[in-house]
This record gives sequence, C-alpha cells and structure tokens, in this order.
Amino acid sequence: MRRLPSRRLTALAALTVTAVAALATAGCGDGESAATAGGDSGPVTLRLGYFPNITHAPAVVGVEKGIFAEKLGSNVKLDTKTFNAGPAAIEAIFSGALDATYIGPNPTVNAFSKSKGEAVRVVSGAASGGVALVVKPNITSVEDLRGKKIATPQLGNTQDVAIRYWLKEKGLTTTKEGGGDVKIVPQENAQTIETFGSGAIDGAWVPEPFVSRLVNAGGKVLVDERDLWPDKKFVITNLIVSTKFLKAHPDVVKKLVEGQVAANEFVNTKPDEAQQAISDHIGKITGKPLDLKLIKQAWPTLEFLNDPIASSLKAGLDHAVAVQLTQPVDLNGLYDLSFLNEVLKAQGKPEVPQP
Repeated sequence: MRRLPSRRLTALAALTVTAVAALATAGCGDGESAATAGGDSGPVTLRLGYFPNITHAPAVVGVEKGIFAEKLGSNVKLDTKTFNAGPAAIEAIFSGALDATYIGPNPTVNAFSKSKGEAVRVVSGAASGGVALVVKPNITSVEDLRGKKIATPQLGNTQDVAIRYWLKEKGLTTTKEGGGDVKIVPQENAQTIETFGSGAIDGAWVPEPFVSRLVNAGGKVLVDERDLWPDKKFVITNLIVSTKFLKAHPDVVKKLVEGQVAANEFVNTKPDEAQQAISDHIGKITGKPLDLKLIKQAWPTLEFLNDPIASSLKAGLDHAVAVQLTQPVDLNGLYDLSFLNEVLKAQGKPEVPQP
C-alpha cells in the first residue's frame, strides 16, 4: 500500500476538522453557536408563555411551584411571559420572542395554517373541559335563545366557534356581524361579567373561571360543553413549541415536557395545594389573588391530562369551516408526541398515539 507524504496527511486532517466544524455550526441554524445547540453544552434560555387562569393550571402550578425550573435544570434559564389572548401569544412565537406556550386549540390551528405548517408543533396536552353556556334563568331551551344576545371571548376563537356550530346544528343562524337568529357579541371575558349583570347580554359561552362568575351573578348553565364531546373530553389547552427551537434544542423540549407531566401529576394528586398555588400566582401577576372559592367551584369541570385529544382539535377545525370562520387546513405534521411518549414510557404510563 502506497503511503501518503506527511504534508498531504496534514492537509487532509485540516480539511476534515474544518468540515466537521462547518457541519456542527450549520446544524445550529440561524446564528446559534455549536456550544448552545442541544442545550447541554452551554446555557440556553427557554421563553415560555401561558395565561394566568384556571384552564392553564399545569403551567401556572409548574411555574409557581418551581416544577419546570427543577426539570429544566441549572443549564436552562426559564423566562416566563403571560398573555391574555391566543393571538398575542402566537404573534410572539412568529416574531421569535417566545419559544413555547400553553394555548387553546383554535390559535394552535391558526399558527400552523398561517405558517404553512412550519412554525409550531404540539408536544403535549394540558387540560380538557371547563367551558359552558351560561344564560339568564328564564332561558330554558335553545329556542329561547332566538333574538337573544350571547357573548363569546373573541370572534373566531374556540368558544365563538363552539356556540356558532352548536346553534347551526340546532337550526339557528348567526353572522360575523352579530346578526341572525342569535346575536353573537364578542367581548372581553371581564367585560362579560358586567354586561351580563346589566342585562346588556342574555348569556355567554365562556371558559372558567368566568362560567362560575356568571353563575354566581345569577346565571345558570344551559350547556356544559363536555356533554357535546365523546367521553366528555375536548382540548381546551395544549402545549406548543416553536419548530425552530425544537430543532435546535430537542433535549430542552424533552425536559419541558417532563415538567408538564410532573405539573399535571401535582395538579391531580395535590388539588388543594394546586388551587392555592393558582390563587397565589395570579395574585402576583395581577395584584389580586383569584378567589380560592371560585377556583374550587370551577375545578370539577376541568380535567388535567397529557393527551392533547387531537381528534377534538380536528373536529373544532371542521366546525369553524362549517360556520365559515376559517378555511380547511391540512393538519398533517402538527403533532410531535415523541418527547411526551418517551417521558410517559419511562414512568410506566400509557403512551399517547401519534395522530
């Protein structure tokens, strides 16, 4: 066998080192250094969004009790941001200001659709239920809603789609402009409490804790949305991650999912402590703790689970198309439950089928 001159061997070695370094840097993407890609070789910041309310209980408890910080470890800095509406959280994802967020199904679909399937992935479920139509006591049937004004949190949001589709199924019409057999009036949930009390609206299709607040203000539940879904389960909150962050830091995403599973375990096994943590944490954010009695009143209507209930998200999209609030969307590729199933399998828990 012919031996290469030592100078050529040195040149080849240098080229090999250069190529390996180039591949490592390219794998980081968008200016990230090889030292931070993956998260274990250098410090990483995870910017996590959530809403300060009961339907985001796993997130609130996970932050308040230090569960996420523990699972992420000392090499990951947790930077939390709170939001009051899904569109703002999605805009933060799009702008690069947020890496992951707890969010409802409709904004999830919108983010996936607007980015042509590129921007986000659902990595875990979080919560199911906690939504109802609360009305004035004199309304006893769907026919009694004819000519009435019913509030929803936002035009085209998850609850807005739900009531419009339900009314359509019952033979009653609505329009985006607030016309039709039933007048849908999108407004802030906090405002809904006031307008219901003043008589400006006759009811509202809203999530907790606003369901309980309206009941305490003299309303009654006409429709518990759980009754409209198979096994009374439908996604109200799931956890999505920026695809860019997921590709750059898969190990950090796995640790985040470990935190989500641990937070749900805490919420389900220590409900009293979880409820107190929610009250305290919301107080730190808003300046006023959420009434513990209100949390306990709303609690039984919610189920905290790691399954994102993908079938209900798909059905919700179909409902939005049916009431002409969106166009059909191909959801193929939206879910990446590989991290969740790794965590569940390691703990001896049933895995969630990949949609």
